[in-house]
Amino acid sequence: MINIYVGNIPYSTSEDDLRATFSEYGEVSSAKVIMDRDTGRSKGFGFVEMENNDAGAQAIKALDGTPMEGRNIKVNEARPREERPRSAGRY
Repeated sequence: MINIYVGNIPYSTSEDDLRATFSEYGEVSSAKVIMDRDTGRSKGFGFVEMENNDAGAQAIKALDGTPMEGRNIKVNEARPREERPRSAGRY
């Protein structure tokens, strides 16, 4: 399984839109648009998991830099999330 980061997506993009775009290259396990906790709006990026690593690599190569509703999306293999220290100002 491969986890793919998709950045600079239009704020109107839905999880179904991501799933449809990537399913052209292989089976999509999950598609997630990251939402702002406070506003409920998209943060402009998301993640797609694909079952087949080769299909995922092909999707990354084919889709990186391509336009989606007027914005060139950034597509690459997701890096593991780094642990960040909690900011002292938020409780």
